[in-house]
Amino acid sequence: MQINVTAIRAGNILEVDGALWRVMKIQHVTPGKGVACMQVEMRNIETGNKTNKRFNSSERTERVTLSQREMQYLYADGDNYHFMDLNTYDQITLSSDMLENVLPYLLPEMQVFVESHNERPLNVRLPQTVVLEVVECAAAMKGQTATGSYKPGTLETGASIMVPPYLESGTKIRVNTETGEFMERA
Repeated sequence: MQINVTAIRAGNILEVDGALWRVMKIQHVTPGKGVACMQVEMRNIETGNKTNKRFNSSERTERVTLSQREMQYLYADGDNYHFMDLNTYDQITLSSDMLENVLPYLLPEMQVFVESHNERPLNVRLPQTVVLEVVECAAAMKGQTATGSYKPGTLETGASIMVPPYLESGTKIRVNTETGEFMERA
C-alpha cells in the first residue's frame, strides 16, 4: 500500500529497494531553505542492518500490509519473549530485536497485536496508551509549579519518563506508547 512519507510511524514495516525494513525512529526536518523531508532510521528485517534514509516530504513509499492477531504476552526467557494467541492458544516466541520499540511498556498478561507478513511475525503493536506504575521519582522541589516543570521518574518496566512534580512513587499513570510521554494519572 502506497503511503505519503509524512504518514510513516515508528514500528511501521516498509518495502524499500526490494527489502523489508522496520522503522525505528522518524524525524521531520524543515530546513530554512528548501523542501521539508523525513529522516527515517530503519532496520532490515532479514539482516538486522540499520540505515538512515531521507525522503522528500512529497514522496510516497510502500508500506507492507500486515495481518494482525490479538495475542497475550506471557513471559520473557532471556532475549526471547513468549506470546499466546487468544483464540487458538498457539504460542510463538519473538526475539528482543523485534520488540525494541515496545519493551519499555510491555508487562506480562498484556494484550497486544502481533503483525505478520506471509505467516511470519514481524512486529508487535501495543495499545495507544498503557497504565504503568511509577516506582521511583525525584522529590518535588519547593517553588516548582505544576504546569511548567517535570522531574525524572522510573516506571515498573524500568523505562525512564518525565512526570509532573506532584506525582509520587507508587502512583499509576497513563503513558502514550508512541511518544513515551506522561498523559495523566490513572
